[in-house]
Amino acid sequence: MFAKILIANRGEIACRVIRTARRMGVRTVAVYSDADAGALHVEMADEAVHIGPSPVGESYLRGDKIVAAALATGAEAIHPGYGFLSENPDFVDQVTAAGLVFIGPSAASIRAMGLKDAAKRLMEKAGVPVVPGYHGEAQEIVLLASKAREIGYPVLIKARAGGGGKGMRRVEHPDDFSEALSGARREAKAAFGDDRVLVEKYVDKPRHIEVQVFGDSFGNVVHLYERDCSAQRRHQKVIEEAPAPGMTPPLRKAMTEAAVKAAKAIDYSGAGTIEFIVDASQGLKADRFWFMEMNTRLQVEHPVTEMVTGTDLVEWQLRVASGEKLPKTQSEIALSGHAFEARIYAEDAAKGFLPATGTLHHLKFPDTAPEGASMRIETGVRTGDAISPFYDPIIAKLVVHGKNRQAALEALGISLSQTEIAGSTVNTAFLAALAADADFSAGDVDTGLIGRHQQALTAVPPPSSEIVAAAALAASGAGAQAPTRDPWSSLAGYAHFHAMARRTRLRYGEDDILALVSMRPDGRFQVALDAPYDSALDLRAAPRLARWPGHVTVFSGAVGYSFAVPDPLARADEIAAGADSLRAPMPGLVKLVHAAKGETVIKGQPLLILEAMKMEHTISATHDGTIADIATEGAQVTDGTVLVRFAEEAHG
Repeated sequence: MFAKILIANRGEIACRVIRTARRMGVRTVAVYSDADAGALHVEMADEAVHIGPSPVGESYLRGDKIVAAALATGAEAIHPGYGFLSENPDFVDQVTAAGLVFIGPSAASIRAMGLKDAAKRLMEKAGVPVVPGYHGEAQEIVLLASKAREIGYPVLIKARAGGGGKGMRRVEHPDDFSEALSGARREAKAAFGDDRVLVEKYVDKPRHIEVQVFGDSFGNVVHLYERDCSAQRRHQKVIEEAPAPGMTPPLRKAMTEAAVKAAKAIDYSGAGTIEFIVDASQGLKADRFWFMEMNTRLQVEHPVTEMVTGTDLVEWQLRVASGEKLPKTQSEIALSGHAFEARIYAEDAAKGFLPATGTLHHLKFPDTAPEGASMRIETGVRTGDAISPFYDPIIAKLVVHGKNRQAALEALGISLSQTEIAGSTVNTAFLAALAADADFSAGDVDTGLIGRHQQALTAVPPPSSEIVAAAALAASGAGAQAPTRDPWSSLAGYAHFHAMARRTRLRYGEDDILALVSMRPDGRFQVALDAPYDSALDLRAAPRLARWPGHVTVFSGAVGYSFAVPDPLARADEIAAGADSLRAPMPGLVKLVHAAKGETVIKGQPLLILEAMKMEHTISATHDGTIADIATEGAQVTDGTVLVRFAEEAHG
């Protein structure tokens, strides 16, 4: 076994690897960028090495710096985690050329599966079913459009390199093919440095079911059953589960055998995942699944497999990479119970799941698992950490296990309702709504479920009078007390003839709220609210809330209602915003500009494309008007930057 390893990653996966390594007595070396100097994975590791500025291209994608850090610290092996360099065969070559061990598959195996088109041709030769489509080398638009017509619409354009939903477009009609292809190519080039694509038949009711495989250097390959990852938004997973709901014995047998066959075809060693698309339009059948791709690394959702099989896949990785055989044979791996993983992201579900940034002023996960269940939290952040625009905005993975699917689903809902995060917009309310969705609860899930139910899943009810009153009470002492003091005692004091009272203002979205807070002689608090609430409430006990600079967040179930507390001494700037300008919803790069200064545009017309976190977001006109000014291509902008300004006559 290794004495010391370097982890070429950050965040929750780096922390995850460190925990297993520590349990096994293996020392760890972390690497970090400028943005991660104070990160949790740096604190947890035995040693840490700075590798460059915050952008990934200058730090976490610099294989030379990572190898140099491993050599300088005496590490014997490098664990890549997932993302970044984990599936880069050139990096594997760098590692092995330096006399180090790469904790993962060989460069040859990664190359064999690294490009979707070549991988599918290889799988066809190995007898693994492949989804109908064009997987060739030629990339001329006329040819691709012709192949799409042959396949039959709807089709799916997919980047041949990478994954995570980037460089992917569904096309319903031939007239939309050219524009969709251009967008997919731009996004693929930005994310993977490769703009080549493949075109496949879009399955009407697709299920995304994948099989965890594991091989060693002695030719042994086993599977650890399947995971269902069909709950996706923007082609990216949000809730995964194991085993797949509704799985039939014939399909499981066919799918796991195909997965093992695929791994053996490339002499695979280490952790890997074979992803299949399954046509669920007529139930799960053994002849209705096709190979999509292989991820030659550990998956983000690997904890659900660990929970239902009682394994530690990171431990397996370390053992196999150090030259040991697989810890278990196929007959020794059994399924037990059901597990869910919910990915908690800093994102605004109501705004199309736009990534968000911010400081996590309050971060609290459930202390214990619900009765009859087990739970684990995988995170790389703690209270006070910032969600940076440089990296994936994941905050944590909440993983639960129960004796069956219903028990695990109930545990997931309870655990989400007890999670408290303030300081950034997060998706906990959306995740809880998805867990409670009737179709999802019944196991009737496919990759289009979230899209069909998106409006209902992302709708958040307005705060009740009780929630607003609680926020007003907490805010009423904000100017006179230290952040750590009890906000519920801030009004305590002596009043001879009448209750002490304090007027406070709040802002929730676009609403200004005026409240009068008073303390009654019996110790209760009374909060009188103006319109639209027009109510007076007596409060006895503190609800779940968090106070942070200029804000109060009140938690109700999985929803966090955040109220701004205006500084009465500050002059509000009410003029700059409004309908006369469009602002950047997040930090990013102005990728393309479709309009010019002085041009007359109509409502809904695309004006520019903002690239943020390797995804493209179209900024469209909110009304008819004339453009007075517009951002330039290539401009880096921050959250709230004015991208488009309209001439005043647009609202005359």
